[in-house]
Amino acid sequence: MRWGAGQLKSVGLVELAKIAGVSVSTASRALSNHPRVARGTRERIVALAQEHGFRLNQTASALRKQRTGAIGVVVPLGHEVDQALSDPFFMGLLGGLADALTKRGYDLFLSRVVPSGPRWLDDIIASGRVDGIILIGQSDQLDAIERVAGSYERMVVWGAARLGSNQITVGTDNVTGGELAARHLIARGCKNLAFLGNPEAPEFSDRHKGFRAAIAEAHGVSDTVVPIHLTMEDAYREMTAYLAANPAPDGILAASDVIAMSAMRALADRGLRVPEDVAVIGYDDILLAGYTSPALTTIRQDVVYGANLLVELLLARIAGQNVGSVAMLPELIVRNSA
Repeated sequence: MRWGAGQLKSVGLVELAKIAGVSVSTASRALSNHPRVARGTRERIVALAQEHGFRLNQTASALRKQRTGAIGVVVPLGHEVDQALSDPFFMGLLGGLADALTKRGYDLFLSRVVPSGPRWLDDIIASGRVDGIILIGQSDQLDAIERVAGSYERMVVWGAARLGSNQITVGTDNVTGGELAARHLIARGCKNLAFLGNPEAPEFSDRHKGFRAAIAEAHGVSDTVVPIHLTMEDAYREMTAYLAANPAPDGILAASDVIAMSAMRALADRGLRVPEDVAVIGYDDILLAGYTSPALTTIRQDVVYGANLLVELLLARIAGQNVGSVAMLPELIVRNSA
């Protein structure tokens, strides 16, 4: 069945799904004659599409074939709206994804999203421009992602795994990463530790959980949380303000390498030496970590391996295969800052 361009109104797939009382993915499958949609449901949705002037977009023929040749890589920034895609961690992971997708014959469609409502992810899916979606991070959007993951199978997520979740995730075992960092600081003799970052973000929450677990096993060790944003400028300003109002810790786990680097500059501005006065550990092992002064001790996330896992799992899901989440083991990289 075909719709002539002159007959159509600007009714989209999301609106059509609402009218039909089905999910966006079900509406999409029905219009592409997918065998998983019951015949009666399919015929009803097609009839509603005709009645309401549903506009098949420029990728409709590709949708019918379940192939656009593109994968959507989406970065939701709900809690860090100022964070740029030029962030070194994003750049490393995006580079790995671009390489992995190109090798498999796919284009990469990149979208930075500051969510303004609960259906931002539905709208991306409804555009019909990609064969599947890789989400980079969960931000403060766990509920929206979880809801969509319950019905849309062609999606994988870089982030924290949760028991019973609908999401297929790839990421580091962040709890273990936090434990490794805290134990290293404690072994150095640090007694007053600080976690720099927002412990409400899913991955950072797990890092903080592991950090606290290791401290709980030690004696005479205290800890505090310094809520710090992820941009270099904000992290430097917030760490500077903290040091002006509080005694400096003698050991730091920063939730990211960018935060760690900003903290080291703030410490130097206060006349504090790293690692003699304050030992600093980052998280990620971005390319620049080995070139700071002193070189940054950090917890490595293998983003190249992670990028390949994300692509392999997504392509398996597109092919209809059952796959599970993967938690990579983190590695403590000891350099000169701790």
